[in-house]
Amino acid sequence: MLPTQQLTEFLTVVADRPDEAAAQHAAVECAVRALDADLAVLMVDGGVVAVIGPPAEQIPAHAFAEISAGRSDGLTIDGDFYAVALTPLGATSSGVLALGRRDGAFSIEEVCLLRGMARVLELSLQSLQLIESERRQAVENSRLIDSLQRRQRLFDELSTVQRAIARREPLRHILDLITASATELMDVELAGLTVLDAEDPSRTSLVASQGIPEEGVNRLQRFPVAALGAAGLAIMGNELVAVDDYANSPIAMPEVVRANLKSVMAVPVHENNVVIGAMFAGTHTGVREWDKPAQEMLLAFAEHVSLAITDARTLREMNHAFHDNLTGLASRSLFVTRMETAFATARTGGVAALLVDLDRFKVINDALGHTAGDQLLVAVAERLRECLRTDDTAARLSGDEFAVLLPDMADVEAVIPVARRIVAAMREPFDLDGRETFVTCSIGVAYGENGDEDSQELLVRADLAMFEAKKQGKDQFAIFEPAMRESFQRHLEMEVDLRRAVLRHEFELRFQPIVRLRTGEISGLEALVRWQHPDRGLIPPLDFIPLAEETGMIVPIGEWVLREACRQAAGWNAKRGGDQPLTVSVNLSAVQLERADLPTVVRSALEESGLPAACLVIELTESLIVDHRPETLRRLESIKELGVRLAIDDFGTGYSSLAYLRRFPVDIIKIDKSFVDDVGDMPAATALTLGIIQLGQALQLSTIAEGIEDAGQLSELADGNCELGQGYYFAEPLTSEAMHELLFPTGGGKTEGTGGGETEGQN
Repeated sequence: MLPTQQLTEFLTVVADRPDEAAAQHAAVECAVRALDADLAVLMVDGGVVAVIGPPAEQIPAHAFAEISAGRSDGLTIDGDFYAVALTPLGATSSGVLALGRRDGAFSIEEVCLLRGMARVLELSLQSLQLIESERRQAVENSRLIDSLQRRQRLFDELSTVQRAIARREPLRHILDLITASATELMDVELAGLTVLDAEDPSRTSLVASQGIPEEGVNRLQRFPVAALGAAGLAIMGNELVAVDDYANSPIAMPEVVRANLKSVMAVPVHENNVVIGAMFAGTHTGVREWDKPAQEMLLAFAEHVSLAITDARTLREMNHAFHDNLTGLASRSLFVTRMETAFATARTGGVAALLVDLDRFKVINDALGHTAGDQLLVAVAERLRECLRTDDTAARLSGDEFAVLLPDMADVEAVIPVARRIVAAMREPFDLDGRETFVTCSIGVAYGENGDEDSQELLVRADLAMFEAKKQGKDQFAIFEPAMRESFQRHLEMEVDLRRAVLRHEFELRFQPIVRLRTGEISGLEALVRWQHPDRGLIPPLDFIPLAEETGMIVPIGEWVLREACRQAAGWNAKRGGDQPLTVSVNLSAVQLERADLPTVVRSALEESGLPAACLVIELTESLIVDHRPETLRRLESIKELGVRLAIDDFGTGYSSLAYLRRFPVDIIKIDKSFVDDVGDMPAATALTLGIIQLGQALQLSTIAEGIEDAGQLSELADGNCELGQGYYFAEPLTSEAMHELLFPTGGGKTEGTGGGETEGQN
């Protein structure tokens, strides 16, 4: 049972008792049952008034003072040691509610629940004492209220309020019920409740009222406490304020006198013995003498306001502790608790945990704003719920990371359909304020049987599996395998090596020629980074660039690539003399584009190398263009203002559209190798590639075909008016020395088709 449900049951049981003694005994019985304790003691004014477990005479009352002072963590009774959790009772009497357990200490969550029970008990006892007092007064002195019938009506109204609190009816409804009851039973024309503003305690707002016109209610929102008259004095002085003849009172406000208020009375409302507002009642048909019975009646209603507000806040805090505020899903602590319970109660099979991480959430959050990001998280939570059974649990662990608990699963194969449903559900578009948005997820799946695993180990395995799903390309799920632990360890080791590589300058550049297809002339070069590891040898970009982007190391690596490429190109152009200068293309990652100083870094690289800005081409991926923010466009425009040209790399593999091509200051589109591969062999592929070339021409953009590997492809592309190309047909990515030899040959020979050991996909 959830703590909030246990607290609700406790309130219902205690509030249902007819007198104080019965409520005290019900409280300790319910507390022992809810927290699985062996001992419960309720002490009031130093004496034991209710006990579960050993006889009252065996309870060492002095031991609780030692425990409260922190000098002890338990007590011994008849040879048995009890770990003790206790919480004080204050307000009208000094007391302690304590629980003892033989087989272990109480958790923090259990102590919080015990405190909530103590506060509910304290307020319930106050209510019972007040009702008992009312009963005695009704019997002993009928002059306290006009008649015994009115006294009974008061008792009935207060009982109705208590039942509404126990049923957890909306707080606004309960407060309206209290003010309506006060207006009727006190025979007044108006009553209201005003509470202090949480952010500005110098102001107060009317939250419930009877008999106050709408314009008056509006005026009393965020009203200064010092100007609130009787209610303000009740709050500031923490005392009852009764004004019989308001017009002649020194606190009278002219506008209120003009509104015909004759008499008013106000009492403070408390929460945990702190004033949080005031309840007031007033008349405008005649001067009213606020006698003791009237004062006690308003105080009784104010106490029930306190009980309702405290209960609502306790419930809210409990919900916050165990549920995510934004999505309403379980919190991490509740998720782990349910996982432990699932392992302990599994009858057959075992338990599965799925970690679900959104793949593009940061991009969407940055591009559309945090409000849209929150809307997306709420929508993701709803789709998760729709994919699960009633007994399954979905939780939000942090940010855009979710988790799913599947109890009583026969084996890991039974988990796969759930993972597939979630992946498919996330692929469907999300509507964020009319904007269609796409997001995918990566899921790690881990399965464990009762007795073999624990909750923390299962989460670790699911996390490793999710890392594997991310590494394999995202938008998929992966099931934990022992080898993933070793893979993750290698990942960590590579991260350490990568950081060292930046410090030790272990990176090298390779240059691949960009050729004019009509003439075969080399017009430019693409700079490609390689990592020369001292032990592992040459590491291609696909093996370390994603890690560099993840860790932020791509920033220093990318800056070095930019400066070195500009330096090399400037040197080769100087040696070419009067020939057409070569361009050099440098790839830019999304992480680099997030840097506000990027235009300054580009300007510095050009100035240091002496390379003209027109000779530098910055290459961007399609996804980077699509997922841009306003700052991205401004940054690219600043780079364009330097005279640098921009190219879209791998064109056709992402979500590019004419709208993006018109909006961004793009000069070049590079046709992805996947289109070029089938040119000449498949008519449809050829037509599509030629269509991209024609699109570039229509938009006055240069086109570069990537991955040209044979003469047939070259012929088709050249005949289709493709301007430029690169690929292994001309040359593999070359070292600086080999590129120098190609540009300035000393031994003669061909300059194309040099071959090599790397594949085009490693460029």
